Amino acid sequence: MHIGLVGLGKMGGNMRTRLRNAGLTVVGYDRDQELSDVASLEDLVRQLPDDAPKVVWIMVPHGDPTHATVDALADLLGEGDVVVDGGNSRWTDDELHAEQLSERGIGYVDCGVSGGVWGLENGYALMAGGSAEDVAKVQPAFDALRPGPEEGFVHAGRVGAGHFSKMVHNGIEYAMMQAYAEGFELLEKSDIVDNVTEVFDSWRVGTVVRSWLLDLLVKALQDDPGLSQIRGYAEDSGEGRWTVEAAIDNAVPVHTIAAALFARFTSRQDESPAMQAVAAMRQQFGGHAVRATQESPDVPPATD
Repeated sequence: MHIGLVGLGKMGGNMRTRLRNAGLTVVGYDRDQELSDVASLEDLVRQLPDDAPKVVWIMVPHGDPTHATVDALADLLGEGDVVVDGGNSRWTDDELHAEQLSERGIGYVDCGVSGGVWGLENGYALMAGGSAEDVAKVQPAFDALRPGPEEGFVHAGRVGAGHFSKMVHNGIEYAMMQAYAEGFELLEKSDIVDNVTEVFDSWRVGTVVRSWLLDLLVKALQDDPGLSQIRGYAEDSGEGRWTVEAAIDNAVPVHTIAAALFARFTSRQDESPAMQAVAAMRQQFGGHAVRATQESPDVPPATD
């Protein structure tokens, strides 16, 4: 199989290597010409054979970069060809892209990709959305990227189903990470546990909470005990928000995922306006002590 790959960053570059290691011919394009195999998208499409459907896989940031790439490919590809969006696009964007491309007879597959920078070695979990016909045209690439011949790939449903599945996956990931993080803080704050990293390490085999995320947390703690070299500031890529919004649309209570998302918002505040308001109200109704803004949190507040 010949395949075009647009976007050769941390994941895209590793995916190109894994595809080539499986015997596929990959033509890669990136705006960084040091990474790119060709000078332009036009060159990429020209290098794909004309005697088979051309498949171009996009791995660029969601939103405007993906929209622009789909717009360009709509003018470069032809009937029977297929565009695969493997980035973290919102599933509603998939419906728009599929409709746009179908006017030119071009197929569209959305694919949620999980595996991060470890995917080159371990393979990627792939969740695809689209017609059976279009998915079949991409199947050799799916088989090369997945962890093994019998696992790690699902045709989740119609267009949008792949990214919707990946969105929910990431929402669950938020909640799992938050639970591990809160457990870490509790162990650190207590005076009864001496070896927090070793406690987490002991959970990695035989327990019901073992996971790859736990493995990664233990590695981080071993590299930086107490995590003193990293700020407690966590961004969200958008998929956690979209998961909560989808839950609202479908009247599904996602208490834990929502709380994990809001915890990330809290992490970005040097001072929480909401908690300032709480402190002010406690002082007003009960005369409870408050801390002045210049007070160190380690200094007991005045009680008069």
